[in-house]
This record gives sequence, structure tokens and C-alpha cells, in this order.
Amino acid sequence: MNQKTDLRNLTQDEIVHYVESLGQPAFRGRQIMSWLYRPGITEFSQMTDLAKKFRECLSENARIHRFTDPVIQRSSDGCVKFAFTLEDGKVIESVLIPEPDRNTLCVSSQVGCAMNCSFCLTATMGFIRNLTPSEIVNQVCAVGDFLRAEPKGKLIGPDRVTNLVFMGMGEPLNNLDNLIKAISILTEQRGLDMTNRRITVSTCGVVHNMQRLGNETDVNLAISLHGVDNQTRDRLMPVNSRYPLADLLQACRDYPMAKRKRIMFEYILLKGINDSDDDARELSRILRDIPCKVNLLQYNESPGLPYKTSSRNRLYAFQKIVRDSGYSVFIRSSRGDDISAACGQLAKQNQETQEQENA
Repeated sequence: MNQKTDLRNLTQDEIVHYVESLGQPAFRGRQIMSWLYRPGITEFSQMTDLAKKFRECLSENARIHRFTDPVIQRSSDGCVKFAFTLEDGKVIESVLIPEPDRNTLCVSSQVGCAMNCSFCLTATMGFIRNLTPSEIVNQVCAVGDFLRAEPKGKLIGPDRVTNLVFMGMGEPLNNLDNLIKAISILTEQRGLDMTNRRITVSTCGVVHNMQRLGNETDVNLAISLHGVDNQTRDRLMPVNSRYPLADLLQACRDYPMAKRKRIMFEYILLKGINDSDDDARELSRILRDIPCKVNLLQYNESPGLPYKTSSRNRLYAFQKIVRDSGYSVFIRSSRGDDISAACGQLAKQNQETQEQENA
């Protein structure tokens, strides 16, 4: 593997320190940062405000890693799934969810996942490794390249990624150091210049890292809840045995958050397991003192997993009970299920790729 320093793994401060180690003044690092994420910049020779000798030095010691030639699948509803092959041959997936006023990208933070949630297809892969900051950020860069190359008549939304949700493969808070670096790059004005309010990090409840996320970033927090008591959550989400429901909810109460913000609680309805009227009333009770909103999801059934989707009528009845208790309650539309790009389905491409390699 190439041993040159991948500058897309570095925050702006780290790039400044890097160029200083090469005998250059600090402002050269900020200049490099302003070039790294511009469309079409792939070589240091293109950074024309840097001295030629310094560009040659960078070429000898550093590199600009990027994703090329992803496997692309398009859904009938407009969603696009990208499979990116990493330098070690592993594959990750990202999903673009276009709407007329925005393009939301569902980003992966790990190859596979260690959390073993029993309703999630990604869990069947197990955990393979964390993604580097570069591998996280390059998902956004590559999809941005895709959007800029699309014919204008085919675009549903803008020609850029406007919103990010860390809800792809992996548990983001189990890769917190690299996640925080990636968020720094994504929100740096000289980087990708995204706003914190359009970035959401979802966790299944890794309580010991929640406080640090809130202290070091200003992104939105989403909690994958999916159960209103320990017995149900233990069955669905093994993380609950380490961080029981009471500990998770207390961490949400303690989460450092601006007054205008609210935590998003995500709740997948599973037929006959967590979708009763009593479950809805208990959800309303346990969230009472947490500034929050609730996102309800219909389950995306996957072969080999035992759960069934609740009916639309059950979903609406559940929503009404929680809404009548005073909460903002949204129903998230399932998108991309015809290409296995919906929530909980990001594993199929990896399995197929590995099967082909082993054939």
C-alpha cells in the first residue's frame, strides 16, 4: 500500500503542522486545504499558487486519495446506491436520497458493524474495520462528482450534496476519532464547507462517546431506539446489555446541545414486537423530559431475518398516540428498497462482491 501521507486524512490544523514539518510556513497548509476539495483537483501540480519546488516535494511525500469508478445502482424512486472499493479491497456503500430541495447522502463510517442488531442486514457482515477520515470524506466527494456530471434534466435535487446522515454501514461512535476529524474537514470553510445543522450522526446508544461528540461538534444527534423497555431492546440491540435504557436516556438528558436543537429518536416498527398502543404510550412517557422529535420507520424486510413489517394502519395509529402526547412525529418514507439501499439493508453488495472474489 502507498506509504505517502494522504492529505485528505488530515484536518486543516494537521495539514498546517505537516507543511511546517517540511520547512514551509503555516499559511501554505491553509492554501493546500483550499485546493484539496475543489472539483477536479487530483494532483499537486494543479495547485498553482504553490511554488513549483514545493509542489514537487508534496508529490514525493504526499498524495490526494479519492474514490473512482464506484458500482452504481439506481432505484426506481430516484435513490442511488454507490459501492466503493477501498485500497485493501473491502467494499462500503453510500446512498444518495434526492429531493427537489436537497440531496441527502447516507454515509458509512465502518466496514461492517460490531453492534449485531438483530433486525439489520449489515450486522450479518460482522465488524471488519474502521474507515479513515479520508474514506469517510471521499464518499461525499465522489457523490458530489457524480451529481456534477449528471445531465441537468436527470437531477431531482441540486447538483451537490446538501445534507449528510451517518446512518450507513457501521456505528459512528465506535469510530469517533476519525468521525470527528471527518466532520472537521466537512465543515471547514476551506474544505467542503458544509454546515453542522445539515449533518446528523446516528448511534444505537454508545453512551460513553455521546458526551464527547456533543462537546467537540455541533452536529445533530439521532438515537436508534427501537424499544421502550430493556427486555425488548436486549432482544433487538445487544448494546442495551452494556448501556441499558435508563443510562441511554440519561445520556440524552445530559447531552450538550443548543437550546434550539432536539435529539431525533428513530424507531423502527416491527410487527407484534414493539408496535402496540402500549408501546406508543410508553415511548411518550420515557421521552417526556428530553428535547426531542420522533422519526418512525417501517421495517425493510430482509431475507434470513425473522422480522415483519407493521401495517400502515398500525404505523399511523402509533404516530397518533405519540403525536397526541405533544411530540413532533414524522414517518420516514422508505426509499431505495428495490436496490437494497433502504435502512438496514447495506450489506448485499459486499456479500456479492466477496462471493465473486471467492468464486
